[in-house]
Amino acid sequence: MMDDNANTPHFSQPQRRKAEFIRPPNLLKEKVGTGGIGDDILDKAQTLLENNAVDFAPLAEIYLASLMKGIDRVKARKPSDDPEELIAGVIYPVMQLKANGGMFHYALITSISDRLVQFLEVIENPDPDAMEIVTAFHATIRAIILGGVTGHGGKQGRELIDALNDACARYFDKHPERYGVDLDYINRV
Repeated sequence: MMDDNANTPHFSQPQRRKAEFIRPPNLLKEKVGTGGIGDDILDKAQTLLENNAVDFAPLAEIYLASLMKGIDRVKARKPSDDPEELIAGVIYPVMQLKANGGMFHYALITSISDRLVQFLEVIENPDPDAMEIVTAFHATIRAIILGGVTGHGGKQGRELIDALNDACARYFDKHPERYGVDLDYINRV
């Protein structure tokens, strides 16, 4: 049975860290100055984005390789390694996948990456169980890229997200000593 909290922000867990959103300088806005950009220019830019035919797969593979390096670093961790640095090494490529997925018409990758970011924002420690879940997210995103599944993925996309949400919910249920217990959920079962 799927935990209703699996679909809530941060899986109804307290957020321990916030993935840092870095706003790059807007060079176009600096060139244009104040007063805004005309609707015709915005329409052209929107059309360009909608008709973007650049292959996302090579870029996604770079981020997926970086994610796997982060996972491997966690698995080979030393006692002196800072857990926050280890999580940062995993969360950064996921944020890149989240940010770029939609631009390249892979909305499902954006949605899945968003759920993984939320999971990584609340886990206390990047333990082996957590890394198993991150690896499942990695494999799912890679399968979507290799399968060329653009858009939201329809019913199968929703089922993938639900399965990943369920895995995250089971993780929190398995570690009640570290994570809040949802008494409403217990009463519903």
